[in-house]
Amino acid sequence: MKTLSLKLDKEIFEETEAIIKDKKVARNRYINQALEFYNRYQMRKKLSAEFGEASDLSKESSSVIMAEFDALIEDDEAI
Repeated sequence: MKTLSLKLDKEIFEETEAIIKDKKVARNRYINQALEFYNRYQMRKKLSAEFGEASDLSKESSSVIMAEFDALIEDDEAI
C-alpha cells in the first residue's frame, strides 16, 4: 500500500462521507474502489477510441480493395 495525501473539494468530501456512513465502509476502501472503477472507465474509453480509429482505417482499406476488385471485374468483362 502507498500512502497518499490529497485535498478534496468540500462538496465531494461531504458527499463521500455520507455515502461511506450509509454503506458502512472505510473511507480508504471506498476511495480505492472509486479509483479502481474510474481507472477501468478510462481504460475502456481509451480502448473504444482506439477501436474507432482502427475501424476507420479498416473502412478506408476495404474501400480501396473493393475498388481494385471492381476494376478487375470490369477488365475481365471487357475481355
